[in-house]
Amino acid sequence: MNNLYSAFQKTIIQNAQKIFIQTTKGNFSFSDIEIFSAKIANALSAMGLQAGDRIAVQVEKSAYNIFLYLACLRAGLIYLPLNNSYTDDELSFFFKDANPRLIICDPVKEVALRQITNIHLETLNQEGQGSLASAWQNQAEKHHIFPSAGEDVAVMLYTSGTTGKPKGAMLSHRALLSNAMTLNQVWQITAQDVFLHMLPLFHVHGLFFGLHTLLLAGGKIVLASKFDTDTFFTRLPEVSLFMGVPTYYTRLLNDERLTKASCAHMRLFTSGSAPLLPTTFEAFQARTGHTLLERYGMTETGVNTSNPLQGKRKVGSVGLPLPGIDVQIAEAKRSGDIGEIQIRGENLFSGYWEKKLLCSTPQKNANATNPYDRPYFHTGDLGYFDEDGYLFIVGRSKDLIITGGLNVYPKEIELSLNALDGIEESAVIGIPHPDFGEAVIAVVVGDASKLNEKTLIDNLKQHHAGYKCPKRIFFTDALPKNTMGKVQKNILRKQFEQCFK
Repeated sequence: MNNLYSAFQKTIIQNAQKIFIQTTKGNFSFSDIEIFSAKIANALSAMGLQAGDRIAVQVEKSAYNIFLYLACLRAGLIYLPLNNSYTDDELSFFFKDANPRLIICDPVKEVALRQITNIHLETLNQEGQGSLASAWQNQAEKHHIFPSAGEDVAVMLYTSGTTGKPKGAMLSHRALLSNAMTLNQVWQITAQDVFLHMLPLFHVHGLFFGLHTLLLAGGKIVLASKFDTDTFFTRLPEVSLFMGVPTYYTRLLNDERLTKASCAHMRLFTSGSAPLLPTTFEAFQARTGHTLLERYGMTETGVNTSNPLQGKRKVGSVGLPLPGIDVQIAEAKRSGDIGEIQIRGENLFSGYWEKKLLCSTPQKNANATNPYDRPYFHTGDLGYFDEDGYLFIVGRSKDLIITGGLNVYPKEIELSLNALDGIEESAVIGIPHPDFGEAVIAVVVGDASKLNEKTLIDNLKQHHAGYKCPKRIFFTDALPKNTMGKVQKNILRKQFEQCFK
């Protein structure tokens, strides 16, 4: 059987009495996973849902959120998690586009959602209460797992939509299992690991990389509702593994409790979902004695590359291609050549919802059984391999600036700016210009009273060709970012688009 839950069930049976989820409100064993997911799956079937139906879920993070997800897997339903901060307009788009058979939300959102949709709606809160809980209460604790094919869609996740309307990326049972098994291999996640889970469950980082790996390995999850430093340091002595985004690490570095002593027992800290600044990498290493393991992943692909568990972890690099994943730089002839990063392998998504095509080569079969018979996925990210085969990302192709016919890669300038005293972080973008087509500008977070625009530009010109350097530098208290800490340059481009007109 190729249903992803079948792979989890093997571990569940072997570790039935062992605690899998630990929360401040109670603990849940592997056996509880089997029972709750079976009861919920039976309740969903009783509502008339059938394999292949979409279920849109916007609930607060909890153990019951995890049980619901696993119930959808075992029933062959397509799980569609939605960010809790989405507005009514955004939700209306998702509901219309995905056409789910059922929406599950927190009870406090029920009234508002009923005003924007007529789709069948059930409720579930963090304590496992709501109409869905009432529906599963008297259901059987046994459930026959739906015999999904490996290529059947298990989860649909909408991309951020920074280049237009969000698209629903379809992830198959096989792709999700393949990536989780590979991560367990390269990060050596075992039944002895205890993972402090502070990531959201509506994103690949927390839902797939954080959950699937521990489920397969038989480890334990200490589940926190969200990231905050007090909870982190309270639970830190219990755990061996932490996965975070760069924002988490910058906040931890501002806390005096982050020391070599407090982190001495830790096995691994990983960073992903957004670029990690070299200053953060180096500061964390100095404070804790641990070297952050940076990796590269996407909604459509899972994790593609990772710095090694054993071996050199290069600052600024997202590491080496994972086993079984083919990563190429388009049109690159030698190390150091910059081009679009392209991916293929069993980890790849099946396509976008109702768009069918995997990438820009429609003549090839996106559903080929052999992953290497599939086309490469064009990520839109620009990068290069160094002489040791480590991948470096220089930005998004849409962020490439062409000024006066010359290419400027924003990250090159951002790295130089971020290394200067008084600058916390920066974003370099291209803005319409009457003479150059596009002009380079920078938006900088730092102490504006101690920073001078002309001085900064002059400094950059000592190290970079003039056309690469910003024509203007603007100061701000914070850069706009999405939930996972990625800078939303589309917002900045809109904000500053008139500055040369």
